[in-house]
Amino acid sequence: MKIGGGVVLGRPCASALPTLFVRRSRAILASSPTSTFSDHVSFIKDIAAIRPPENLQYLLKMLQIRGGRIVSPGAREGLIPLAIPLSENHSGALTALLRWPTAPSGMEMPVVEVRKHGVWLLAKNVAQYIHRMLVEEDANSSGESNGELFAASSEAGKKLYRRGDFTESKIANLNTYLLKKVGLFPDVLEHKVMQHFEKGDHVSALVTGEFYTKKEHFPGFGRPFVFNAEVFLKVGRKLEAKDAARGALKSPWWTLGCKYKEVAEIAGWEDEQIEYIKEKVTEEGKLEDLKKGKAPAQVALDEAAFLLDLASVEGTWADSVERIADCYKEAGLHDIARFILYRD
Repeated sequence: MKIGGGVVLGRPCASALPTLFVRRSRAILASSPTSTFSDHVSFIKDIAAIRPPENLQYLLKMLQIRGGRIVSPGAREGLIPLAIPLSENHSGALTALLRWPTAPSGMEMPVVEVRKHGVWLLAKNVAQYIHRMLVEEDANSSGESNGELFAASSEAGKKLYRRGDFTESKIANLNTYLLKKVGLFPDVLEHKVMQHFEKGDHVSALVTGEFYTKKEHFPGFGRPFVFNAEVFLKVGRKLEAKDAARGALKSPWWTLGCKYKEVAEIAGWEDEQIEYIKEKVTEEGKLEDLKKGKAPAQVALDEAAFLLDLASVEGTWADSVERIADCYKEAGLHDIARFILYRD
């Protein structure tokens, strides 16, 4: 089906994750690092039905050292149903793991920050986030750090980063060090683009923005394409901005890093895609897919992804969670369905 001037909305995003709405009232675990680690590991293994990330216990301790309150992994009422809460900081931002339902074998759970209209990728995995935290602590401490964060990282930290390496590297700034030595991060790349603009170097800004969108860097996330659309707008290239925004909307909407409507406006759309998806999850829409030869399990997975997209527009996760779980049951993913429904 074609909409919006002949552009095809074609992206079954079966592993999509919608927005998490941060609520102030959450069940907080006891402060004991041992019990906290045990609770999260047990939840991930027994409820989320996936292998717990290596070094998770050290990340939890480090988040506590930075002032975060450890959140029960089952305190998920009103949240995106594929999130596993880790900690909440003093401003209410929630750090979580994403449990992708149909991730490729061996793919690690990313670390994200929960926002009202979606999630923001903090790191591709737990080890990468620990590495970044240690580098930032070292770079910003000016020798005044008491070493608590490094102690909390334990043996994992020692393998990832040697204290003092940032200074010894002679690399000009923290962001450059992170990109060269640790990995790619959305916020760091976006900051780099804005620095190019501040220097009047539009060519480098455009090149970096394009680099950001390479599919191997942040697979499944629409944020790079949204930002690239904003970059094109900044230099007056409206047609390319429209194309980039439309490309972003082929990704799960909870990965846009902003409100859906902001991206749709750049794309030159109003409610066409919302109406299209609403049609796809009707009985008639699903029957049409089946008649075209799509497997029933895939139709169910697509419906779950579409429902997550629709919920992300306003952050109304609770309204759809039971039907989303039913979709995963119909697709044969019974462990995922049980995880989706679990609440403390």
